[in-house]
Amino acid sequence: MAKKLKGSEILIESLKKEGVDTIFGYPGGSVIPFFDSLYGESINFYLTRHEQGAVHMADGYARSTGKVGVCVATSGPGATNFTTGIATAYMDSIPLVAITGQVKTSLIGNDAFQEADVTGITRSISKHNYLVKDVKDLTQTIKEAFYLASTGRPGPVVIDLPVDIQMQETEFDYPQQISLRSYNPTLFGHPGQIKKALKTIYKAKKPVIISGGGVITSCADKETFNFAKKIKAPVAATLMGLGGFPAKEELFLGMPGMHGTVYANMAITEADLLISIGCRFDDRITGKVKGFAPEAKIIHIDIDPTSISKNIKVDVPIVGDAKNVLGQLTQEIDQNKLPKISSWHKKIKGWQNKYPLTYDKGKKDRIMPQYIIEEICRQTKGKAIIATEVGQNQMWAAQFYKFNQPHHFLSSGGLGTMGYGFPAAIGAKVANPKKEVVVIAGDGSFQMNIQELATLTTYGIAVKVVILNNNCLGMVRQWQEIFYQRRYSATPLKNPDFVKVAQGYGVKGIRVKKKTSVKKAIKEILESKESVVADFWIEEEENVFPMVPAGEAINRMIGGMA
Repeated sequence: MAKKLKGSEILIESLKKEGVDTIFGYPGGSVIPFFDSLYGESINFYLTRHEQGAVHMADGYARSTGKVGVCVATSGPGATNFTTGIATAYMDSIPLVAITGQVKTSLIGNDAFQEADVTGITRSISKHNYLVKDVKDLTQTIKEAFYLASTGRPGPVVIDLPVDIQMQETEFDYPQQISLRSYNPTLFGHPGQIKKALKTIYKAKKPVIISGGGVITSCADKETFNFAKKIKAPVAATLMGLGGFPAKEELFLGMPGMHGTVYANMAITEADLLISIGCRFDDRITGKVKGFAPEAKIIHIDIDPTSISKNIKVDVPIVGDAKNVLGQLTQEIDQNKLPKISSWHKKIKGWQNKYPLTYDKGKKDRIMPQYIIEEICRQTKGKAIIATEVGQNQMWAAQFYKFNQPHHFLSSGGLGTMGYGFPAAIGAKVANPKKEVVVIAGDGSFQMNIQELATLTTYGIAVKVVILNNNCLGMVRQWQEIFYQRRYSATPLKNPDFVKVAQGYGVKGIRVKKKTSVKKAIKEILESKESVVADFWIEEEENVFPMVPAGEAINRMIGGMA
């Protein structure tokens, strides 16, 4: 007979069976049995200073490794503090298992102390969720949770575990196999659709590939590279897809969409074929739908059938894992049937020469944020893991840091969560201790989870924080400047002394006010073996350009085509 264990012990043993070696979280009354069982175990636990920080750390851990991130919180407010992080992971298809404590099963529904309907609250922001009511179901639940989180289109799975279930005993027998009748993701493209796609490719004289987050998720970067090279198609990468195709390659067009490059947006607008790989065509990419790739046939490769033709009607849908489908396509391509597209490349090159990503480099002693990011890229040789907050800092990082490998750009794309980048960077550094991890933060976003500086010092985690400090909520201020006659309502900030705040937490802090000090400061930051918070005072009214106004077609950009 199998040995009897308490539910909390079963949870620990099950996590170990799934290869979990790291958990982020915060204790509370409904998870005390779990933490008691965790005491002395081999799993590394990182105590955060807020539950939201814990989810984002697990998210950063997952994005930078491809593994499932794990986080734990107590019931009620602990669980509800998880929801922003769960929604962030859900929108960006990040594999997480979020474990929340719950009140005793006999008290559920009675408005007990620290009770919240976690399954109800998270139903729309998780891939799946569970409320465990029988300790005998616990191992099967955990097995299913990890399977669901990591397969198909990945996403967060929530396990709500009542405190009495954690204390009940049963035999521990962990399932070796998992099979869910109603859940069978399609992994390979249908042969008929592959043939249709090839026929479409052979007719195209102006092809463009859009490489989305699905390329990163399925580890299809090499397959995307080989496919693009074989058909000689230029590649634009979405915000979530940055790093899926090397930025150093001549075929790379940069990011398309609202703050994309002019040449990426123009190429998509004039293309006669658009091949989308793991991209869900969200509104920041498409702009005005009627003006998006109006002349193009569209091939859409995605493992999630519900994402195909949801926002943009496509001509050749291919459901399957990007890695497998690209392998099928590349293997079947007859290069003798591919048309010559040198004139298309020449036209794109003309756009690249005429409309490069640029900024005003002539302002004396005014620090331009783009220059800071360019210098970080130069000194790290483009090999650092970059985590961003949300807003102008995020867009400048996406535009001016050149990502040449996957899993090195961590950013909240779908939900746009301020406060994401700093804790995500901590999770990434825990997972990749030998890699340089840099946070590009806004002065507003950084304060959302600034308390996680304590997590850095507690565990000696060396993360470099670069604050682009313009004393305002930059992206909202930019919109107010352009569209609301500079009526700066609730966007100016009275910031704390970030250097003193960092020092108060035991972290080194530096302040940079002059352009001539930028190179030296970044060198000092990167050479430090410890965490550093660097407060760069940037040009306060610098904007992110190019910019597609809301509701316009993506070839109707301002600030980039002057």
